[in-house]
Amino acid sequence: MHSFDIHPVNLIKALSMALELAVHGMSSHHWRTALICDRIAKHIRLNPVVHQRLVYTALLHDIGAASSWSERKKITATEYQTNDQGMYRHAEDGYLLLKDSVQLGDLAEPIRYHHDRWVGGNYSGLKGDQIPLISRIVHIADRIEILIHNNEFIFDQSKRILAMIAKESGVEFDPSLVIVVKELTKKESFWLDIVNPNYYEMFFKSLDVYGSIRYSLDDAINIAEIFATIIDRMSSFTATHSRSVAEIAAFLAEIKGFSADEVKNIKIAGLLHDLGKLAVPNDILEKPGRLNNEEVVIIRQHTYYTYRILEQIDNFDTIAKWAAYHHETLDGQGYPFRIKEESIPLGAKIVAVADIFTALTENRPYRENLSEVKVKSIISKMVDNGKIDRSIVNDLFEHYHEAMVIMLDLKAIAI
Repeated sequence: MHSFDIHPVNLIKALSMALELAVHGMSSHHWRTALICDRIAKHIRLNPVVHQRLVYTALLHDIGAASSWSERKKITATEYQTNDQGMYRHAEDGYLLLKDSVQLGDLAEPIRYHHDRWVGGNYSGLKGDQIPLISRIVHIADRIEILIHNNEFIFDQSKRILAMIAKESGVEFDPSLVIVVKELTKKESFWLDIVNPNYYEMFFKSLDVYGSIRYSLDDAINIAEIFATIIDRMSSFTATHSRSVAEIAAFLAEIKGFSADEVKNIKIAGLLHDLGKLAVPNDILEKPGRLNNEEVVIIRQHTYYTYRILEQIDNFDTIAKWAAYHHETLDGQGYPFRIKEESIPLGAKIVAVADIFTALTENRPYRENLSEVKVKSIISKMVDNGKIDRSIVNDLFEHYHEAMVIMLDLKAIAI
């Protein structure tokens, strides 16, 4: 079995970056929260294993809200209501996403309770020391980060932030952690590190001491499936899209003679090909009419972000290209890199055909799924116009009904 040597921090950092995607670029909520957690952990001399789990939890703590832009805005708003049911919903959703994962399952429980109030009254029924320590630390770090205003000098707002944290001591937050924060924040470097965007690469390098973990291709597929679920939940019309692209791409790769490991690689690429769509608001993805120019530009950035996220993961170079080049075209008129046929890897050409076939046979907000005749007509025209690979399309057409069975089986499982 082929395997990767992956520094887990690079994997978690990349996945965390996906959670930070916004229309106008990247935010930094998870990274900043993780840095604050790291400083608290060092101050209280937390066990190294627990310290590592804490930082990874912080990097993914809002994973349950990633599919919903309205939820993401709510939980990062300065004035959010901590006893709002939505706070607990996204924490519970994060728990449900991760709890069965062999690779990330140990982050599920602390994510579940990261908005539980010290005083109690939580949906979990927990209070005080019953709430996991990791959850308590993420909770206070999360609030500190949210209270920081990016357009204001950090030392002009530090007293305000500390006063608001102190006010919630024994109510919202563990009083002992409030004391820790008060001590930590006496260091100017604490605040400056948080707001210095150039510091984060150094921060992540410092986490490399945790070492690498050997992941099999099956491990990578399992992690990719978690993120495929998040991506596909963004629209009611794409419930199985990423899995369908993954399975159709794997099917076509087998026909082309790819090795067993290469087929697994292309499955990972298919699962993650739309990772950058986390930068696209739900209302654009579900818009029933034609997109305007600004909306088209917003949607088109998703492949760029898919590439920039995946290229950070050790040994994902090929997977990143196969995943992110699915809107590049043979004539060089695709996006976002405008590369031509000779520079597009065969795996990327396969994912492109799988994506088009899957999209045409799915219901979309602006149309019903299309008939076989219509699908073949549209795809054939794209071949004739120099957009997609003719030999891959010939393989698809020769095995069209087998491909449709794969699609229908996946839809049946999802129902």
